[in-house]
Amino acid sequence: MFLARHGETEWSQNGRHTGRTDLPLLPVGEARAGSLGQRLQGIPFDAAFSSPLRRARDTARLAGFPGAVLTDLLREWDYGDYEGLTSVQIHETVPSWDLWADGCPGGETPTEVIARARRFLDQLPAAATRVIAFSHGHFIRAIALAFLGLPAAAGARLALDTAALSVLRAGDRGGVVQLWNDVGHLPV
Repeated sequence: MFLARHGETEWSQNGRHTGRTDLPLLPVGEARAGSLGQRLQGIPFDAAFSSPLRRARDTARLAGFPGAVLTDLLREWDYGDYEGLTSVQIHETVPSWDLWADGCPGGETPTEVIARARRFLDQLPAAATRVIAFSHGHFIRAIALAFLGLPAAAGARLALDTAALSVLRAGDRGGVVQLWNDVGHLPV
């Protein structure tokens, strides 16, 4: 399974939590989505999926997957009351806040997000051997946790840049990370 994070938006550049707010890609985000497409060119996929949010949908299109199946299961974490805030701003009022332990008031808990990631994994076509999903930073981490059977707290240890490519695969003893947060296709 290939996982591609969307390109840059205004809020991803300045660290604001962007869950359900439907922001467009910045020009640099569009260019990086195109670079991602060049990296993926020639790889045969059995299925392609995308979050319906514009930043992910446009990344899929610019990367060469205009027909990616849109699914709400790939939406970003619902940050509730913390939507649009930075972690620094949240820590000013709740110093001990940890997204992967506490979730967001008025939004989703880590348990709910990882359960949604499991539902996405469970609905993949059984015959598909290579799929790609275009989604969001925290939700791609949740997919990895669900696939690998790791606890929610492990999500805090997984960095993920915009327009990054990650690859998970089935191994002899369960899920394996083959590639994580690869941005080698992006200009320096």
